[in-house]
Amino acid sequence: MKVKTSITLSDYLLKTIDTMIGEYGNRSQIIEEALKQFISHKKRKIRDNKDLELINKNSDFLNKEAHDTLLYQAKM
Repeated sequence: MKVKTSITLSDYLLKTIDTMIGEYGNRSQIIEEALKQFISHKKRKIRDNKDLELINKNSDFLNKEAHDTLLYQAKM
């Protein structure tokens, strides 16, 4: 379901959007696509930051495990 809303945009941004209308159909579709991509990017960044925090929190253990694994490799 779509809901009508009102937003305020700079003149430059509106003119830029208008140059893309042929590719997307109308302003609403362009703005909706841009917001979907923005939200997806933000969610991915939050997830990546949580992953990095978890890796950093466990880095000592992970490094010890990697070192132990390397000790089992055949020497050349």
